[in-house]
Amino acid sequence: MTGTKLPRLSVDIVSDVMCPWCIIGWLKFESVIAHFADRLAMRVQWHPFELNPDMPPEGEDAVEHVMCKYGVSAQQSRANTGRLAEIAAGLGFAMNRGPDFRMRNSFDAHRLLAWAGALEEPEQAAAAGVQTALKLALFRAHFTDNRDVGDHGVLADVAASVGLDGARAAALLASDDYGEMVRAEEAYWIDRNITGVPAFILGGRLLIPGAQEPEAFIRVIEKKLLA
Repeated sequence: MTGTKLPRLSVDIVSDVMCPWCIIGWLKFESVIAHFADRLAMRVQWHPFELNPDMPPEGEDAVEHVMCKYGVSAQQSRANTGRLAEIAAGLGFAMNRGPDFRMRNSFDAHRLLAWAGALEEPEQAAAAGVQTALKLALFRAHFTDNRDVGDHGVLADVAASVGLDGARAAALLASDDYGEMVRAEEAYWIDRNITGVPAFILGGRLLIPGAQEPEAFIRVIEKKLLA
C-alpha cells in the first residue's frame, strides 16, 4: 500500500514505569502493531498512572513492598517476581530484579514523559515516537539496570539516551513543569474507572485492560473498528 494514506488509530496507554505488566503488555502489543502495519497507522500515546503515589523519595525494598501491599509471604513475592521475569524474557526483555531491587517514586518520570509527548507532532502517525522510546528506556533503566528512576540525574541521563536534550530535561525536573498536567491526567483516568494498569484505549473509546495476548486486540480491532 505504498503511497496510500492509512486510516489512523489512536492508542492511548495508561501505565506506570513501576509496573512489570506494563512493559509485558507493550511487548505483546508490538505484535498487534506489526499485524496491522499495512492497514492502520497507529498513534501511540502514554498516560500517567501511579501505582504508589505516596512512595517516599528513597523508595522501598521491592520484596517488602509486595509483601505489605498484597499480604503475601517473601517466598510468594519472589516466586511472582520469577514468573514475571520468565514471561518478560520470553518477549526479549530482561528483568534483573536482584536482592537490592527497590520500588521507586515515578511522579517525575511521568513529568518527563509528558514533556516528551508534548514534543511530538499532533498529527504524527508513527506508532513509536520519542515518548515511546523514553518510556521503554525508563522500563529498562528500572527493571533491567536497577537504576533509580526517581533520581533527577538518572532521568536526565535516560532522556539524553533517546535523543532528548539532557540539559533541558534536567531544568524541567528541577522545576514544577508538567506537574499539574500529570495530576490532572491521573485524575481523568481514575474518573473513568481505570484502577489498574496497563489499560489500552483504542480509537478513544474501546478499553482493553491488562497485558492481553495479541489475539485479543486483533479480534477487537477487526470486529469493532474495521468491520
